[in-house]
Amino acid sequence: MLISRPMAGRRRGAAVVTAVLTCSAVLTGPGLATAGGPPSPSAAAPRLAWSPCVRGSAFDCATARVPLDHRDPGGRTLELAVIKRKATGPGRRIGTLFFNPGGPGGPGTVQMPQNYPFFPREVRERFDIVSWDPRGIGSSTAVNCFGSAEEAGAWAGGKPAGFPVGARERAAWIASYKDLGRRCQQRDPRLLRHVSTADTARDLDLLRQAVGEPRLSYLGISYGTFLGATYANLFPGRVRAMVLDSNVDPQAWTNHGSPADPRLTTFLRMGTDRGAAATLDQFLTRCGATTARCAFSAGSPKATRDRFDELMRRLRAHPVGAWTYGRTVADVVNGLYNVAPGWTQLAGRLQALWRGRAPKPAPLPPAPPVPFPNPYLGDEQAAAVFCSDSPNPHTPGAYHALEEFSARRAGDVGRFWTWASEPCATWPAVAANPYRGPWNAPTAHPVLVVGTTYDPATPYAGARAMAGELAHARLLTHHGYGHTALSNPSSCVQAHESRYLISGTLPPPGTDCRQDTPPFSTPTPSGGMDTGGGAMAGRVR
Repeated sequence: MLISRPMAGRRRGAAVVTAVLTCSAVLTGPGLATAGGPPSPSAAAPRLAWSPCVRGSAFDCATARVPLDHRDPGGRTLELAVIKRKATGPGRRIGTLFFNPGGPGGPGTVQMPQNYPFFPREVRERFDIVSWDPRGIGSSTAVNCFGSAEEAGAWAGGKPAGFPVGARERAAWIASYKDLGRRCQQRDPRLLRHVSTADTARDLDLLRQAVGEPRLSYLGISYGTFLGATYANLFPGRVRAMVLDSNVDPQAWTNHGSPADPRLTTFLRMGTDRGAAATLDQFLTRCGATTARCAFSAGSPKATRDRFDELMRRLRAHPVGAWTYGRTVADVVNGLYNVAPGWTQLAGRLQALWRGRAPKPAPLPPAPPVPFPNPYLGDEQAAAVFCSDSPNPHTPGAYHALEEFSARRAGDVGRFWTWASEPCATWPAVAANPYRGPWNAPTAHPVLVVGTTYDPATPYAGARAMAGELAHARLLTHHGYGHTALSNPSSCVQAHESRYLISGTLPPPGTDCRQDTPPFSTPTPSGGMDTGGGAMAGRVR
């Protein structure tokens, strides 16, 4: 399972996986230098032959070829599936804005079209918006460790949903992911070592060149913030504008740059378990205070929390159909990502379970107008990035104790986030050319960091940490709920992002914004704001 929110076609109940880079490479002119060695040769920018993704689509698609190993640009190549939506404002185009939807493992060719309506109107008018499926993912050259869809389905059906409960399920879970790693190692071991975030950051720089931009304009959400920070430190002189929304703490992600076997998992180092617990508490508090709009309300915040705890105890002993305790907690975490209508829908599913009925799963977003709207996105794709990049404990038997540790500080959701990293315990590969920091290279222009105060995946502390690590960054605080300000909109955040992306104007230090639609309230229209680029529009280069 990924940090980023669900998308069309993604299988439910996978294990959470994410990524990190580890490398001592720094940019020196056009090549990459290693400590004590000469610059490596650079690959030529790929040629992009754009055409409509499908007949009548507003999106254009292309394929880019990039080196498997950026230190060997003449060797094996990979294909990247790329997508673009042209700027809608005639004669007002500034340039190209690259977008990464998170993950790792989020396919941009699917999630950029799905997220496109959430981009501020003026950003859509002034920029071509470009995204791509990162190497190893989706419709790009992908990590696929099964010979058929049936084989992949049989593997997925053999492990517990959400996370394991009890000794028997723990053994089955560990055996399943050990088997997955073995399968992947047998199919394409070289690819597994070249899907790191640093590899993808170097791909991004080639895509920047391919569209003719002298510097990068970028919006990254969730794991995409770590990709952005990596790019900013590999290519600091090439940053035009960079918005990082819902941030990963790069020091926690990389275990402070140490490859040693860590004591805690990635998500426990990040505090994701505690952030999810705080967000769940807000969900239950607000649900209990508004019986008219929250189906799971027990009439007061305390009574609603008690009802939730009782439901979890019941499900541990007696699942409701396929809805086990592990599957339900995983659904709760995912359901907290999007406030409207996600929290209302989550409350309805919990109430159905309370009444002993199996609820329908949360609806998936509509498929976008692209050639492959439902690409294969098996667990191994996210794992290949996350596990090769971010250090996690190597002993599978350690995770039960870590689960109990997290449960003491974060309750049920701590169990979910602990087991999210366990696939890395037996993953067979590490990144060949990773990046582990430092994170303070002076960029050509400052970075805008956006953090949401109640985020179930990337806690607000991660935004503070990111803003403190980067050499030139400004923190914008989004007082709200859910994962990413992009999909839980604030007109205030959108206005500041638009001004920054168009003219380079940062919000004043200490700026706070509020979410447009609070939980369990009547939705109000939100969207892009005319931020008036004025005389500065287009001048940032």
